[in-house]
Amino acid sequence: MSALDPLSWALLLMLIGCGLVVMEIFIPSGGILGFLSGVCIIGSIVMAFRRDMTTGIGFIVITLVAVPTAIGLAFKYWPLTPMGKAFLGELPDAEELKPSDPRRELVGRVGTAKSKMLPSGSVSIDGQLVDAVSQGSAIENGQAVVVVEVRGNRVVVRPADETEAKQRGDYPTDVLSTPAEDLGLDSLGDPLA
Repeated sequence: MSALDPLSWALLLMLIGCGLVVMEIFIPSGGILGFLSGVCIIGSIVMAFRRDMTTGIGFIVITLVAVPTAIGLAFKYWPLTPMGKAFLGELPDAEELKPSDPRRELVGRVGTAKSKMLPSGSVSIDGQLVDAVSQGSAIENGQAVVVVEVRGNRVVVRPADETEAKQRGDYPTDVLSTPAEDLGLDSLGDPLA
């Protein structure tokens, strides 16, 4: 005669089966641990039926709840354990998961419309040509604009007021009529000398 009654064996086999299911998820065993967990869980149900019919049906229900719960808890808490960190490495924090888009730095910057924007067109900001969309109204070519937001792959601009237009650090609209000294170019000197 064994020291444990069928209910104790059923509980013990259920715990071992759930533990083996969790181990099968994280330790590659070629299905051996999964097979052993299945054997333990089925053995648990058989031992519960040896006690009585109600306990056996109860263990079937417990199995349908306990195995998915064990798997869910394992996926949630195992990466936080020292063993999980050794297997998976450190988890990235929320700041590392954000996509880096250099266009997000353009918000608040002042530039010049390089084409008529009905509603989309090109904008020059610090000498960089950017495709943009106006916030609602049409924007004329050469008009000062302010970047309002970057939404997905769209840069949204609005017309700049007078004080914002003075902050524009953009190139003049007519580069060919600007003196070379104003553009930062050195004099070419006498080309025939």
